[in-house]
Amino acid sequence: LSVLVVGGALGLRRGMLTVGLYLILGLFLPIYAHQAHGLGTIASVGSSGISLSPVGGYLVAFLFAAALVGWLAEMGWDRHIGGAVGAMILGEVVIYAIGVPWLALSLGKSPADAIALGFTPFIIGDAIKLAIATGIFPMAWWLVGRRAGDR
Repeated sequence: LSVLVVGGALGLRRGMLTVGLYLILGLFLPIYAHQAHGLGTIASVGSSGISLSPVGGYLVAFLFAAALVGWLAEMGWDRHIGGAVGAMILGEVVIYAIGVPWLALSLGKSPADAIALGFTPFIIGDAIKLAIATGIFPMAWWLVGRRAGDR
């Protein structure tokens, strides 16, 4: 929810910078879900090589999703509810397109198992968040000094 709203409200560069700051802060402070923090939330290096964290792909994907939604907003997709919803859906697609394969690799699961673990259980919640984000957009534009007609 936050990643999509930040990207849409702040645009490509500021949205990416904001989410990037969140990711960097999470390396040092317990700000991720369940108070997680540190490089180990994304990947770790051990004697057996690089180990990917199951949630790391979703965290990395946040940066790309915010960038995409921000770019689409700058292109005018956020001027109409349909475009805003479309941009946010594409942002969600980016999150899952990176997060689910990363999850499969990190846990040694098949693609079907990764979809069952990292996508299917979240569809309804993400649809609700998408509706909330759509409702928040006008307020977010007001807070950052943008209006639906601004580029």
